[in-house]
Amino acid sequence: MTHQLKDGGQVMHVGMLARVEGEGGMHIEFKDGKVETVHLNIFEPPRFYEGFLRGRKFTEPPDITARICGICPVAYQSASTEAMETICGVTTTPEIQEMRRLLYCGEWIESHALHIFMLHAPDFLGYESVLEMAKDLPDVVQMALRLKKAGNDLMTAVGGRAIHPVNVKVGGFYRMPTVAELAALRPALERGRDDALAAVDLVAGFDFPDFEQDYTYVALRGDRYPLERGAEVVATNGMRFPIAELPRHIEEFHVAHSNALHARFDGGPYFVGPLARYTLNFDQLSPTTQEAALRAGLTETCRNPFKSIIVRTVELAYAFEEALRIIDGWHEGHAPSVPVAPRPGEGIGASEAPRGLIWHRYVIDADGIITDAQIVPPTSQNQASIEADLRKAAEQWTDLDDHMLTHRCEEAIRNYDPCISCATHFLDLRVKRS
Repeated sequence: MTHQLKDGGQVMHVGMLARVEGEGGMHIEFKDGKVETVHLNIFEPPRFYEGFLRGRKFTEPPDITARICGICPVAYQSASTEAMETICGVTTTPEIQEMRRLLYCGEWIESHALHIFMLHAPDFLGYESVLEMAKDLPDVVQMALRLKKAGNDLMTAVGGRAIHPVNVKVGGFYRMPTVAELAALRPALERGRDDALAAVDLVAGFDFPDFEQDYTYVALRGDRYPLERGAEVVATNGMRFPIAELPRHIEEFHVAHSNALHARFDGGPYFVGPLARYTLNFDQLSPTTQEAALRAGLTETCRNPFKSIIVRTVELAYAFEEALRIIDGWHEGHAPSVPVAPRPGEGIGASEAPRGLIWHRYVIDADGIITDAQIVPPTSQNQASIEADLRKAAEQWTDLDDHMLTHRCEEAIRNYDPCISCATHFLDLRVKRS
């Protein structure tokens, strides 16, 4: 909806942005045909998770933080358990770590499938929603539902349920899945792997605008493509450092137009997510997924956020491959957890949520009571990059009418698959021209 103001300016208002998780607002001001102000207004009240974690036992964060998000609960569980185990000086077994990676594969599969096909693809195919898309492309939507179900079933088998898993604890799991339980998932995972590889070719055919940004990418890196953990943090500006040093490099701060904290990396904006992971870890993808990416027209780096849908599809195929690899190597008889006794200290835990680097910092006392908590989700870290993309989109396509400009700005936001509940909530679009 467009409104003319008394001073001759113009306001474009979108009451709710479709196909993102959450609610909020955006404000763009033009002066003399140029973009003067861009604000991503996240106005939903804070959720206070960090506040009510204080005073709780060190064993409670995996269950509490999983409730932050129904789409990416494993990311919160992984970062919180890693932090607590670091504080307590505990090292889990390779089998526990493999099972954590398998659970994370389930989350990547269900989350990426949801975003690629149901939230993002309609932008490129000219549909307002996946419901309209289903009328013309039922096979594609049915494939998307199969893919998401495969991820949900994997999370249920390992985590106890698909939403807010209940089988995760500090030190490991309450129980390990059996060989038979995992083997039952194999046919759906094999089909999912094939579907995901086919989907890479499908999305590669979309029409992508010429739109690149020189972001500082930040991601985890270790001995394999990062999901549940990494050995260090790396960046495209050449920085690399231990996970324990994240608070030295990332500073959170408040801006007046957002209830979600913004963040700076060594004093400047930065980007976390699939594009960062891919660019900084391309060599650790499997040969099959590397070939799929190159066949889709990508190089070993990607700086066009609109092409994030291709990268997510490559990661989707990789998650299926990893799940099959872990299941095929699984045997009975592994202890589900290791004992963890509290000791006073501070620890950082980090993992790669579907939307990017997530990290938790906790301080506990000698009795294992949490005295301080800090949770830094990917969408919060990406706010400055989203605003930079909105500014560039508004400047690049300022000759479009209000309807098309609104659509382009919405697309620029959906490139990030923002999980606004994690950061807080989202979107009301206002464009003021004068």
